[in-house]
Amino acid sequence: MTTAAGTTGTPAAAPAAPPHRTGFLRLVRAEWTKIRSVRSTFWSLIAMVVVDLGFTALAVGLTVAQWDDTDPGDRAAIAADPTSMILGSGFFLGQLAICVLGVLVIASEYSTGMIRASLLAVPRRLPMLWAKALVFGTLVLVLGVAVSFVSFFIGEAFLDSKVPVSIGDPGVLRAVIGGGLYLAMLGLFAMAVGAILRHPAGGITGVIGFVLVLAPLTQLLPGSFGDHVHAYLPSEAGHLIAQAHQADGDLLSPWQGYGVFALWTALLLGIAAFLLKRRDA
Repeated sequence: MTTAAGTTGTPAAAPAAPPHRTGFLRLVRAEWTKIRSVRSTFWSLIAMVVVDLGFTALAVGLTVAQWDDTDPGDRAAIAADPTSMILGSGFFLGQLAICVLGVLVIASEYSTGMIRASLLAVPRRLPMLWAKALVFGTLVLVLGVAVSFVSFFIGEAFLDSKVPVSIGDPGVLRAVIGGGLYLAMLGLFAMAVGAILRHPAGGITGVIGFVLVLAPLTQLLPGSFGDHVHAYLPSEAGHLIAQAHQADGDLLSPWQGYGVFALWTALLLGIAAFLLKRRDA
């Protein structure tokens, strides 16, 4: 028997099918499915909401209750930017839930071995990282902005008798939206650390060290050098976006500070991408 290829006995081999490439939209859907189906996501976000709103009500309520006994300098600082005081009251501890969740979003896949299945589906690897960052960042941004607005209105109600503040005041709307922007960038920052360290406990320790431990330590550095090191730390620079006005001692404006935080995050994501391509899962 003569085949179409002109040889006898053996049919011509069919042309190899082109390799299947997973579209980026499919990756986004897959990452959304993974994030929303993990219990740690739900409980971490619930913890962030409860802690943020609860501490906002508690801190602002106590401030108003003790207003007459408060140091005049502290009262003047609150009156100068009540929005910063309101948002900062809840974010101080609420951000810890985002730090933990950001690390777990990727580091938990390494600890359970699920990362191997993810990388088998996406051999080029980096699209998986970008899809995860997009989904997680968007989720935290939407929830963060919503919580920021609720926190502001809670604080506004408490402070109204002492320091009236409105969402229409100069810089206030930007600061309230900035609260959500800060949390979203913090989540991506934590995710990048988790991708670099690939260990949940180590990643969480590293991020919390950056956010809560390193900043107070740099304040002990002498003179202008210590002031600049402190001002350019990621969380210290980033939280300025949640201030309605630039304080006298701030070296960076709100948008400059957020830009510094974004550069830190982009640098760490770049390192995470490089290591993801170089290291075995």
